[in-house]
Amino acid sequence: MRKGLLCLGIMFGLVFPALPAWAVDDPLPWSVPHGTDSGEALRKLAGDLIPRYRDADRATYLDTFAQLQMVAGRYDDALKSLAELLPLRQHGPRPLDAAGVVRWQLYVRARQLAAKGTLSFGDAYAKAFHEIVPPLDDILSSQVMASFGTDNDPYTWQPVALRHDFGEALKAQVGKDRIDTDKAIALVKAYLMAEAYTAFRPYTDKLVAEDDARRYEVHAPMLVRTPDGAQITVLTMLPKKHDKPLPTLFGFTIYANPAWSELELRLTAAHGYAAVVGYTRGKGLSPDQPVPYEHDGADADAVIEWIAKQPWSDGRVGMYGGSYNGFTQWAAAKHRPKALRALMPSVTAAPGVDVPMEGNVFLSFVYSWVPYVTDSKSLAQTAYDDSAHWHGLYRRWYESGKAYRDLDVVDGRPNPVFRRWLDHPSYDAYWQAMIPYKEDFANIDIPVLTTTGYFDGGQIGALYYLTQHYRYAPRAEHYLLIGPWDHIGAQRSARPVVDGYRIDEVAKQDIGRVIRYQWFDYVFRGAPKPALLVDRINYEVMGANAWKHAPTLAAMAPGHRRLYLSHGTGGNTLAPVKGDEPSVLTVDLGKRDDLPAPDTPSPPFDDSNALVFTSEPLADGSELSGLFSGHLDVVTNKRDFDVMITLYEKKVDGSYFQLSWYEARASYIGDRSQRKLLTPGKPVSLDFTNGRTTSRRFEPGSRLVMTVAVVKGSGQQVNMGTGGDVSGETVENAGNPLEIKFLPGSFLDLPIGSYSH
Repeated sequence: MRKGLLCLGIMFGLVFPALPAWAVDDPLPWSVPHGTDSGEALRKLAGDLIPRYRDADRATYLDTFAQLQMVAGRYDDALKSLAELLPLRQHGPRPLDAAGVVRWQLYVRARQLAAKGTLSFGDAYAKAFHEIVPPLDDILSSQVMASFGTDNDPYTWQPVALRHDFGEALKAQVGKDRIDTDKAIALVKAYLMAEAYTAFRPYTDKLVAEDDARRYEVHAPMLVRTPDGAQITVLTMLPKKHDKPLPTLFGFTIYANPAWSELELRLTAAHGYAAVVGYTRGKGLSPDQPVPYEHDGADADAVIEWIAKQPWSDGRVGMYGGSYNGFTQWAAAKHRPKALRALMPSVTAAPGVDVPMEGNVFLSFVYSWVPYVTDSKSLAQTAYDDSAHWHGLYRRWYESGKAYRDLDVVDGRPNPVFRRWLDHPSYDAYWQAMIPYKEDFANIDIPVLTTTGYFDGGQIGALYYLTQHYRYAPRAEHYLLIGPWDHIGAQRSARPVVDGYRIDEVAKQDIGRVIRYQWFDYVFRGAPKPALLVDRINYEVMGANAWKHAPTLAAMAPGHRRLYLSHGTGGNTLAPVKGDEPSVLTVDLGKRDDLPAPDTPSPPFDDSNALVFTSEPLADGSELSGLFSGHLDVVTNKRDFDVMITLYEKKVDGSYFQLSWYEARASYIGDRSQRKLLTPGKPVSLDFTNGRTTSRRFEPGSRLVMTVAVVKGSGQQVNMGTGGDVSGETVENAGNPLEIKFLPGSFLDLPIGSYSH
């Protein structure tokens, strides 16, 4: 299944079940049928699989078994299996998975009715919908509506894409006369998804609208005027059954997609809140020009003030959302509007800190993001999804050696917002005006729940807000919930496998559909806090299948260990004592023919332009939890360089598990607001603390491996070390190869010690 479709399964809490354990493992005799109609062959294959299938987990068994029954045309049996499965899903670790069961109940019931020959499938589906959906509670119904997808949402299951996926799975069996049982069930499921969504999607939008009209007050989009005269698009949905003003949950976003907004509005109203989604200025109905980041705080405050004056509002507003939508919460809180009473920012962007630059190093991916959100009143989705164009652009720029500022010249179209960002390489007043800065955090006296993940590339922004809030408001009621989640999982529903890592069972949490509403029920309704919020810092220990809790990020550490970057006859090591010789890294910044071939997968261990340091085997039960820090004593022949330090676990079998990384421009280490250039040939000390945390119980016999690399590739600026504006440097400024000597006093301080429950 393609990445976009899988991500939406994650977003909506509808993850495909695991492949089954088989009672009979012998391949089945089966070959791809001739001609274009494969339905009969798939029905027979499903029928042959039914007596062979077993699974010890009852819910998994019923889920797969029901799908086999559907494809085999055994509709009565499938409905019985689904009826038994539904309560298991409702009361399981992911209760919202029940929506997937109802989705299949609707489809099977429609097939059952249509098979009688008196109704078309469309009429049968409508009849099934009117039988099954109205009795559902609002929360489950909202999830079922999300499971259908719409043509306006490119990331939901689309019939064309599903048919393509099935075709690819079928193609893999061409020329074979037998099929393995695991591949057979995957093929049957792919066929069912394609066949079902092709059949019912033409009818769901109308039925969903009917159900919404029965359950909710759906207000037409309107415009709210800001004090400076701009206009903001606002969408509102209220539960129909409310007899008093309600607290409001408000999402403020630049991602103006009505399908996405409708999902959020419906789910929030289903939980008994007034639901409001606002689009940043210039989006939706707004006649203004879209401008990322610059006006969002004041504009969100204007919408919050408007909400508080509505007759359906009780004057209390909570904000939620991830990534850009997390940033808008902090932007709004900068001025502390009276009605704003709680925040739940997830995987939160912090402009000037982690986007469009990290450690003052500009990141190329933001170049394509700008036209995505500014070229239309909605989103320039098709252009943004053209990854071949964007990767090709960054490659052409890198290989050309042109100035980073000329990315738009290479692209052949202007990008003024990107250029404006490049004019602010320091964390200056331009960035500081967008979000709380220093003492601003002291005024934020409302409850906050931050969520992020170890695999979230934007984790650094989320932790920036957390640490600054604690620094300036030490008594703040601010919780962190973090686990082995990526950018989507840490704001929606956890992926069972992330970057090849199968997460622990206790980490399979649903943040956007369960914990979000537990949090706001705690703030607004006096309900208990979400159970995982035992202390301020709440984190899952990867490999231990356990949650831990601490009062501070520093207190996550099970111990402390200092390891020196040591160089000797045996190579580079991470050692408990200083070495005698420097480790020398040399990189030719002018060399531009060193990119891997296009579409080359990212390696699990990357040592390009890097020195590698390896520890002795760690004691059994060792745990790394918290922020690593370090001290680098260096001598270089340039006035600046960009560095990336990455930590890995190297397992006994030789495989690598990436733990965390730190990236920064050397001249800004210690103060992102003020650049301090290095003096060539003169020793300098660079003290840093990572902005990303992690938690991992090491496997027995593992070693810790560190790479210290010079940042050089198409994904970021290339710092030539002249001391001038890096965005203006070209390959002609490369000069002699960069040389960095890491002197024996260089070390890492690691939050590492023995594991205990």
